[in-house]
Amino acid sequence: MPIFLIFRLHFSTTTMSKFKLNKDSFSPIVIIGILFFVFGFITWLSAVLVPYLKIACELSNFQSYLVAFAFYIAYFFMSVPAGWLLSHTGYKKGMITGLVTMAIGSLLFVPAALTRTYGLFLTGLFIQGAGMALLQTASNPYVTILGPIESAAKRISIMGICNGIAGVLAPAILGFITLDGADEIVEKIKTMAADQKNLELNLLAARVIVPYLFIMAALLLLALFLYYSNLPDIDHEEENAVEATEGPLKTNIFQFPHLLLGVLAIFLYTGVEVIAGNTIISYGVYLNIPIETARFFSSFTIFAMLVGYIIGIIVIPKYIEQKNVLIISSVMGLAFALLAILTTGFVSVMFIAFLGLANSLMWPSIWPLAITKLGRFTKTGSSMMVMAISGAAVVPLLYGKLADISSPLIAYWIVIPIYCYILYYATFGHKVGRVK
Repeated sequence: MPIFLIFRLHFSTTTMSKFKLNKDSFSPIVIIGILFFVFGFITWLSAVLVPYLKIACELSNFQSYLVAFAFYIAYFFMSVPAGWLLSHTGYKKGMITGLVTMAIGSLLFVPAALTRTYGLFLTGLFIQGAGMALLQTASNPYVTILGPIESAAKRISIMGICNGIAGVLAPAILGFITLDGADEIVEKIKTMAADQKNLELNLLAARVIVPYLFIMAALLLLALFLYYSNLPDIDHEEENAVEATEGPLKTNIFQFPHLLLGVLAIFLYTGVEVIAGNTIISYGVYLNIPIETARFFSSFTIFAMLVGYIIGIIVIPKYIEQKNVLIISSVMGLAFALLAILTTGFVSVMFIAFLGLANSLMWPSIWPLAITKLGRFTKTGSSMMVMAISGAAVVPLLYGKLADISSPLIAYWIVIPIYCYILYYATFGHKVGRVK
């Protein structure tokens, strides 16, 4: 999943020197890299949970994409409370709280699986999402302040590699455990009596118990490790008093149209990113590709994102500016989406996977364009950007509804206007109302 940010920008010499890449900061950077691995692992498990719970809980396309909704809508509700909590606990304790919260959400999968109750699964996902929002709110400042904003996308891409590697592994591992033999199960339950069908589906639902108990234990161990680590706290009481522009004094956040347009860009972008990762397995099944094969497709999407992160590290900003990367990414998104719609079979699936490459550098490119020249409003603008992650909750639901009404293939037309808007933001939108 995207590398979500919320941060305070402290570009003073003192702050910057404190977090330079030296021997003193190496250990904290490794710790943050581990946390980004956790982000990716937990986030992309939903790519397998969508088709898995669709079978186990007998869901429609729309209902199955409530998996993404429950997880990502937590960002909308938690972005502001997370900032308030961190101001009282500090960043390190905030991360520990986030990890423990995610562990509680993981534990809830046990009664959900034992009773095959979809509502409990969704509750567990929401709690996981709340913990993730808090964890990322606390951890991302360490990445952001390591250098100038012009190269922020490059540093974010480095953490994206940690995120992406976990994203490749997570659906492959969980898919191997939960979707093994799923094709045979789907065929068998079609002719079973009600009691036999319930027994078979209960056994399928129980497959998720052991993996999520391991996840819970790993999260608690990581929280314990973090508690005893030497990770320093960022000075969250220092206020950024720099004014936003050299023009007229700004009095509220809504006087920055380039930010508001950026918030919409993040809302839409997170939606298409989740669509690319979470729908590809179900789309493969729709194309009559066996589940045994399709269960690995989301890993293809995330691998493509990983390739994009590596490209970002190499080319940004040395060879290509962030805004130009966003232009290229949105054009690629349009091209790959159209090719996916106009082709068939495995080729079409691969073009959906290639959307991961197109999406990979959008977040780290949109973010710095949107928060540029906010000055003392940076913290508020950052909170709004995090709230916009709720697009990952809403847009996939719209895709699911369209898939139920028409087909999973036709539903992919929803991404075309989204990529068009991101292209607009990359070329013109990020300049609107901004003093140069």
